[in-house]
Amino acid sequence: MMTPITDMALVIRSKNAGPYELVLDILFKNREDYLKVKRTGQFTAEVVSGLYKMKPEEVLNIVWFDPANAVKVVLPRLIISGGIGDSDVYGAQQHAPLLAINFNMD
Repeated sequence: MMTPITDMALVIRSKNAGPYELVLDILFKNREDYLKVKRTGQFTAEVVSGLYKMKPEEVLNIVWFDPANAVKVVLPRLIISGGIGDSDVYGAQQHAPLLAINFNMD
């Protein structure tokens, strides 16, 4: 059964990690779903890169943080925060592609 990430996550957000990087956070509602997604390897650089239209090797880091049932992803900002053409200085509107993720929870 495919389960939307929005059914499992308490928080899905993005924010700057300095002017050159963006952090995406997913905080799961419960430990069971968090551990299942982590153990099955369904959340990968390939998944993230597909959503953000980049190469998997451009995903800088994926960090699983067990104490918070959370996963963090670090991406390069395509436009430096506050630079010409930047429409999201704080990086707070960049999480939307994550909302399309579905996980196999069988």
